[in-house]
Formats: sequence, structure tokens, C-alpha cells
Amino acid sequence: MPPTTPGLHHVTGIAGDPERNAEFYVKTLGLRFVKQTVNHDDKYTYHFYFGDGEGTPGTNITFFPWGDRGRQGKFGAGQTLTTTYSIHLECLDYWLDRLESQDIDVSGPTERFGQTVIEFDDPDGITLELVASTDAPHGHQWEASPIPASHQLQGFHSVTLAVSDIDPTAEVLTTGLGYEFEAEDGRYRYRSASGGPGSIIDLVETDQPRGQMGTGTIHHIAYKAEDTAEQEQWRDHLADQNLHVTEIIDRKYFHSIYFREPGGVLFEIATMGPGFTIDQNQDELGKELALPEWLEDERNEIESRLPSFDNPSIGIDSEN
Repeated sequence: MPPTTPGLHHVTGIAGDPERNAEFYVKTLGLRFVKQTVNHDDKYTYHFYFGDGEGTPGTNITFFPWGDRGRQGKFGAGQTLTTTYSIHLECLDYWLDRLESQDIDVSGPTERFGQTVIEFDDPDGITLELVASTDAPHGHQWEASPIPASHQLQGFHSVTLAVSDIDPTAEVLTTGLGYEFEAEDGRYRYRSASGGPGSIIDLVETDQPRGQMGTGTIHHIAYKAEDTAEQEQWRDHLADQNLHVTEIIDRKYFHSIYFREPGGVLFEIATMGPGFTIDQNQDELGKELALPEWLEDERNEIESRLPSFDNPSIGIDSEN
């Protein structure tokens, strides 16, 4: 029997200026800066993680901030159109007021699949949505957040993928990943068989040419696996679907496998552990640069080549 995934593990985008990126996700959206590290495949580029109070899988949006040296991305087929968070229904007015006070243009509210949705862009042009519902999950609160505990984002609701042809991507979601078609409402909705938070993938068709990866685009989306034993099951199962899957890669805080679905979106399957406290205690998450042990001998060189960064988490406890 093939494995099943409960849904999204994380979403990774490409940002420009690292300070602007961190300021927005920490001080505007109120997410916790849970890990400051580097891209293991490009060690002179930061890798930032923003999530709930504990960095729970299913709440983390992560970024490679390319700074001035990165090319600007161009949206098109084979890319993530929107990344969507859950909020409680009674929080909608709070978020509309907050985003307006930050001079952020908001589209909506609109109705989709019986739920209320608002849409806006981050400073690099990555499109985010908030879905307000009565059944939003309850994540781990971040006590120092500038957002009151009752109004904090509650992890991922879904992502929307834009592809030139729905059918091949839908086949990977259903036959490959165990998702089930749920409904159609201007887009095609698929939900993981086990359901729960972050279990939804929406598909829309676009006639735009293939997108160009760069600043302001999503690099990949990741699904949950329990452990590396389950990842081996995934590798065998996906290979049977004629998908080219990488070997298991150690990402320090989880292990990963990657493959590209036929529509062009890069998929990752990531383990639930060991988690972000493997090298920093809970109180210190995100406050200092963390490197995997295989890069620790290069710390001085890496730090000298990373752009300067004023961490918005430093001192934030005293501000709230």
C-alpha cells in the first residue's frame, strides 16, 4: 500500500533584500523567525524560516534572500500562484485593518468554496492569501508576536499551483501523492486523504508561458513524511509512477527528497523531524546564524560573504 501525506510541510520562496523579507514576515505578519541558516546548496545565501511559536511543520514559509545579485522572477506556468494561511473567522476584520494600516493593497474579501478569502503581496511580489473559517486550526502561539495570540496565523490552508494543463499534475496529486479530487469552483481542489490543516492543493490553468524562477517566486513546496523509512516508501512509489526522485538528502532539521511534477512545479517530501531545536533551544530559535556541522569549519568565511542583516527578532520580546 503506498504511503499517504497529511499535507504541506513548508513552502520555500525567493526573496530580495533579507532585512525587508524578515521585517515583513516577523513584524507585519507576526510569524516567528524560527531559523536563520544558509542554503545548503548555495552556502553564501541565507535560508530563513518563519512559522508558529515552535516552527511546527505545516506553518513554515522559508526563503532564500538573493539580495541584489538575484535575477527577478517572472510568473508563469509551472509555478505556485498563491500561498494561503488559515485564520479564524472572527479575525478577518483585524487583518483587513492591519494590512490597510501597513499600506498593503488587499484584494477581497471574496468567497471561494464557501470560505472568505483576502489576497495581498509580500514586498517581493509573492502572493499570499488568508482564508477565514470557523474550523481554522489552533497552532502554537508565539508569545512575543506583534499580533495578539487570538489573531495569529494558524498555519497553511493550501497552495494554488498554476499549470498549462491540469490533468498531468492532477494525476501526480492523486495517483502519486494520494490526494482526492474534492470540488471545482473556478479552480480544481484536491485534498490529502488524511485531511487536516494544510491538506489542500488547488490547481488553475494558465495560458502564460513557463515561468522564470527568481526573486518574487516560489521555489518549491514540500509535503510531510513521518520519517526516512516512509521516504524510502515514497521513493519506490513515485519511481513506479515514472517520476525522477532524488536520493534522501540531509537538511539538518529534516530529510528531503525532491521531484518535479509534469507541470513544472518542484515538489519536496520532508520528514517531521528532528526539528529546529536540534541545535538551538526553544527560546533562542532564529536569533543567531545556525550552520550544519559540515559547514561549521567554514563559519568565518560564510559570515564574511553573507550580506549584513539586522535581525528583527532581536529585542522583540521587550517591544511587546
